[in-house]
Amino acid sequence: QVRLQESGGGAVQAGGSLRLSCSASGYTNYMGWFRQAPGKEREGVAAIATADGSPFYAASVMGRCAISVDNAKNIVYLQMNRLKPEDSAMYYCAAEYGMGSSLLDPQWWRSWGRGTQVAVSS
Repeated sequence: QVRLQESGGGAVQAGGSLRLSCSASGYTNYMGWFRQAPGKEREGVAAIATADGSPFYAASVMGRCAISVDNAKNIVYLQMNRLKPEDSAMYYCAAEYGMGSSLLDPQWWRSWGRGTQVAVSS
């Protein structure tokens, strides 16, 4: 199982930016970012195919976020711009996608980090 460590969360004002990083202990076919706000289910934010860098985004962040991967370092990044209060959540990195029906469905991912908190104030 791949071990994951997130960093880069914090508190920002609406309209601001953050870049999240996730370091993986080894190679994985896909890496993804998910988030979970209090009282809500975990939802997919973005995912990337590490082989060719193909990104996938949730509609809620399309145009505001960019996912990228550094395969030499096994690090995936999530650049988040024009942040909104509704983006506030614990953000989790995921790895080892099990080739299910949707990259943005958390049930198909095997490995998870402990999360990094993002708080956006209005």
